[in-house]
Amino acid sequence: MSEIRESVHGQWSSRWAFVLAATGSAVGLGNIWKFPYITGENGGGAFVLVYLVCIAIIGIPIMMAEIMLGRRGRQSPMNTMRTLALEAGSTPHWAWLGWMGVLAGFLILSYYSVIAGWALAYVFRTGIGTFDGQTADGVAHIFQSFLADPEGLLFWHTLFMVMTMLVVARGVSGGLEKAVKFLMPGLFVILLILLGYALSTDGFGEGVTFLFKPDFDALLFKVGEDGVKIWNPGPVLTALGHAFFTLSLGMGAIMIYGSYLPSNASIARTTFIIAGADTAVALLAGMVIFPIVFANGLEPSAGPGLLFQSLPLAFGHMPWGAFFGTLFFILLVFAAWSSSISLIEPAVTWLVENHGMDRLKASVVMGIACWAFGLLTVFSFNVWSDVRLLPMFETFADKSIFDLLDYLTANIMLPLGGLLIAIFAGWVMRTEATRDELDMGEGLAYRLWLALVRFVTPVAVIVVFLHAIEIINVG
Repeated sequence: MSEIRESVHGQWSSRWAFVLAATGSAVGLGNIWKFPYITGENGGGAFVLVYLVCIAIIGIPIMMAEIMLGRRGRQSPMNTMRTLALEAGSTPHWAWLGWMGVLAGFLILSYYSVIAGWALAYVFRTGIGTFDGQTADGVAHIFQSFLADPEGLLFWHTLFMVMTMLVVARGVSGGLEKAVKFLMPGLFVILLILLGYALSTDGFGEGVTFLFKPDFDALLFKVGEDGVKIWNPGPVLTALGHAFFTLSLGMGAIMIYGSYLPSNASIARTTFIIAGADTAVALLAGMVIFPIVFANGLEPSAGPGLLFQSLPLAFGHMPWGAFFGTLFFILLVFAAWSSSISLIEPAVTWLVENHGMDRLKASVVMGIACWAFGLLTVFSFNVWSDVRLLPMFETFADKSIFDLLDYLTANIMLPLGGLLIAIFAGWVMRTEATRDELDMGEGLAYRLWLALVRFVTPVAVIVVFLHAIEIINVG
């Protein structure tokens, strides 16, 4: 047994409190906003299948590893990695892995807050009946007009960031735990109600077929300018990146939440519960949204605005639509809220540990910094919509600032962070230490986990990265 460490920031009151918090971190806009639109952009069922495989053989083992590192270190990700590296007799430079995760979480929250602001605005728009009787073109016009208004986006972005930092400033038990205690069950209930509505639409069969029937030709190939199909690894990279994004891996969030986990809680069992709930929400969201998309003649590849065009259209035509729509967007805000507090928590804990700040001051400092960086995303939808930061790279040449941040974090930084977590947990830490913390004994379950983090996960991530490098060419 290693020395017993305690977090100076507090501890979850129970294993279920951690499950709710970590599920809240995982279940958010990534499931309900991002998963449906990237599924629509990448061919449907085959993409879903690849995504589920990534969750099973990469996401779950790495989540177990990240929770384990957090609980064993009981500090901010940077200090945890330094402490555990020294414990294993390795270089303290592993602290840079913690820094990279915190940076990824910071960058993600900077644009995540803007998208969550959309949901906040739609709570009020749906409630006052803005979408009642609207056509698909009318709903799309409302959304595009909303994006073209930088002052409006800035207001909602600011409001959501203030909401986030108010929770973080109150600490683990007084803020984080209380904020997620009742939100996730409510989200499931609303999704099931909306699923009942989707079942009544003419597009349910087509939507479910699109979501679950694999078309690997559409997934793996694209048609070139000469009409010839060429190999396209991009969707597989996107599926892998989203597995990390939706489980909050590689960004320090799960590691810092793990640092608050009671010592007697089973890491393996809680990980499976969290991953199962997260995947269920994503699939439910797809089963709700795609039938509505097809029933109303919308394009499943509509991109980031899919959720804000398909569901409002349905709410505008269904009985009690304003009520259910308002409730849905409220709970969407809550889901985003529970995720956002986990994104900024690692940076706040570092300021508390290393600079002697109290949580209130640390929360204000990080909140203002993240809010300011989020202005790049706000303006990328309007006044800076034509700005391209990396035009010299083919892959990034047509990406707005928002698209670039989304791509760099979800497809590069998070998988790279997960790869390094797997290497550290599988090769740097002593097996006695990982067995001790995971409390799985020396049986098949532990050997399977060790094999996955040592061999399968690193190889899978590296192979996808090699394909990514092949499509990034300097022009």
